[in-house]
Amino acid sequence: MSAPVKLATPIGDEKAALLQRLVEGLDASSLTWLSGYFAGLAAQPARATAAPQAPAPQASAQETVTLVYGTQTGNSRLLAERLKRQLEASGVAVRAFRAGEYPVRELKNERLLYVVISTQGDGEPPDDARGFFDFVMSKRAPSLETLRFAVLALGDSSYPKYCEVGRVLDERLAQLGAARLVPRADCDLDFEPTATPWLEQALARAREQVGTPAAGASVTPLHPVSLPPTFSRDNPYPALVLANQRITGRDALKDVRHVELSLEGSGLRYEPGDALGVMARNPPELVDALLTTLRLDGASDATRDGRTQPLARWLSEGLEITRLSRAFLAQHAERSGNAALKALLVPEGGEALRALLASHQVIDLLRAHPGAWSATELVAALRRLTPRLYSIASSQKRVGDEVHLTVARVDYEAFGSRHFGAASSFLSTRAVEQDLVDVFIESNERFRLPADGARDILMIGPGTGVAPFRAFVQERAESGASGRNWLFFGEQHFRSQFLYQLEWQEAVKKGQLHRLDVAFSRDQGQKIYVQHRLREHGREVHAWLEGGASLYVCGEAQRMAPDVHEALVDIYVTHGGKSREDARAHLDSLREQQRYLRDVY
Repeated sequence: MSAPVKLATPIGDEKAALLQRLVEGLDASSLTWLSGYFAGLAAQPARATAAPQAPAPQASAQETVTLVYGTQTGNSRLLAERLKRQLEASGVAVRAFRAGEYPVRELKNERLLYVVISTQGDGEPPDDARGFFDFVMSKRAPSLETLRFAVLALGDSSYPKYCEVGRVLDERLAQLGAARLVPRADCDLDFEPTATPWLEQALARAREQVGTPAAGASVTPLHPVSLPPTFSRDNPYPALVLANQRITGRDALKDVRHVELSLEGSGLRYEPGDALGVMARNPPELVDALLTTLRLDGASDATRDGRTQPLARWLSEGLEITRLSRAFLAQHAERSGNAALKALLVPEGGEALRALLASHQVIDLLRAHPGAWSATELVAALRRLTPRLYSIASSQKRVGDEVHLTVARVDYEAFGSRHFGAASSFLSTRAVEQDLVDVFIESNERFRLPADGARDILMIGPGTGVAPFRAFVQERAESGASGRNWLFFGEQHFRSQFLYQLEWQEAVKKGQLHRLDVAFSRDQGQKIYVQHRLREHGREVHAWLEGGASLYVCGEAQRMAPDVHEALVDIYVTHGGKSREDARAHLDSLREQQRYLRDVY
C-alpha cells in the first residue's frame, strides 16, 4: 500500500494525520455529510467569544428511525448499512441494530421502524434474528398502533418459501396495529433492482415523518484527498491465484480444492469467521449447451439495464444459469404452454415445485419443456449472476496477505448430461500464478471467536464446513489463546476425504487442537455422522458447554444443521436432566448469549 498523502493544511501535521485516518474508506455520501458538518462548525461563532446558546434540539423518539436487520449471508446488513448512511446524510437520526441485539422490550415505544431481513432454508429466519422474529410472532408482542414501519425482505426464489420471513413479519406488524410507510419489497439473490427503489422510498418517507432538517451552512466539499482504492463488492480486488490443490483422493466422490489467493497490495483485512466473495463466471460448456438448445447465436447483441453486449458474454459473466428460479420457471411455463409446469406454481410451496427447483438447472428445464426465447427476452428473464460467498479457511495472523478457501467442485451427471457449479468450477480451473479472481471480504460478525481467549470452543464442521475452523485453530494458536479447542469433522471416507488430515494431526501434536473426533459415514455398514459422535461424547460435550464453552456449527443447512441441533437437545435431556422443551429453550439461550453460533448454507 502506498504511503498516505500529506495534506497541506493550516491545522498542523498531527491533526492532519487524524483527519486522514477519519476519512479513510468513507464513501461519497459519508464525505458529503462530513463536509456539511465541518462547514456548520465553521459557521458558528468562536466558542471563546460566543454568547450562550440554547442547546440544540435533540431528536425525540418520534423523530428517530430504528433500523433492525437480520442476515445469514450479509446482504441484509449491506442494505441496512446503506440505508443508515443515507438517512444520516439527510439529517435523520437512526438507531441501527442487528436483530439479535435489538432490545425487544423497546418495540412498544418505537414510532418509526425499518426491518431488513432475509429468509433462509425452508422459510426460517436467520440465526441472529430468531429471537426478534419469535417475539414479534408471539403473544408477548405489544399493540403497535402508534408505529409506522416498512419491511425489506430478502430471499432466494429457488426456494418455494421465497422471502417468507419478511412477508410474515410485515403481516404481523400490521396485525398488531402498525401502519405501513412503504409497501414490502421482496428481493431475490440479485437484490439491487428491487432494493434500490425501496431504499429511495424509505428515505423519502422517513424525511417526511421527521420533517426537513433545519437549514445549516452550505455544504463545502473537503479538498480532494488521494486515498488508496477501497475494494468491496462493488469494486472487487483482482487476486492472483497462488495455489489450487486437490485435497481429496483421486478415487473420492468429491473433488475438494484448497485454493490460496494473494491479497498483496489490496489493503483488505479479514477476521476468522468472515467470508470471501467471489465474482465467478459460468462454465463455458454450460453456456454452449444453452445456446445450442435454444438455437441462439452467442455473437448476437442483447441489451439489459442500458448495457449492450453479446449474448454469450451475458450468459458467461452476467446472468445466473446454474440455479433455477421460480420467476424464470413461471415465465417459461407461459412461453412453453406446458400445463404441468403451470400446475406446479399453484399453490405456492408444493413439494413438486420444491423438488424441481432443487434438482433442475435452467438447461434441464429448457430441454425437458421446449419453448422459444429470443436473445433479448432470455437476457431480461434470467437473474443476474451474484457473487458466491466462501468461508475463509485461514487466519491472517498466520498467512499474511493471503486468503485461503476450501472449495468442493460441483460436477455431476443428471438428466443425461453433465452439470457444473458456477463458482466452484471457475475456482477449481484457475491456473496458479497466472489467473486472477475478483474478490471482496464479506464481514460476518455473528460468527466470531470469543473475545476471551481462555474460553473453550467446540467446532462442528463436516465436509467443507470445516473451512472456518482451520482459521479458528490458526488464529487461536497465533494469538496464544489458552482455551481448549475441540473439532468434530465428518466426511464419507477416511482414506480419500479426510480434509487437512496432516494439519489437524500436527495441531493435536502441538497442543493447538485438544480434541479431534471424526465420522466417516461410508467406511462401515451403518452410516455414522457428526451428530452420532456428539451423542457418543455427550457427557463431555455437556460438561464443556456448562463450563462456558462456545459452540460453532458450519455447513449444510437443510439436513446437517437440524440433525446436529437435535443431537444437542438429546445431550441436554440425557446429561442435563432437562425436558426436551427446556433443552430447546436452553440452546436458544446459548444462541442469544452468542455461545451457539452457526454459519449454515
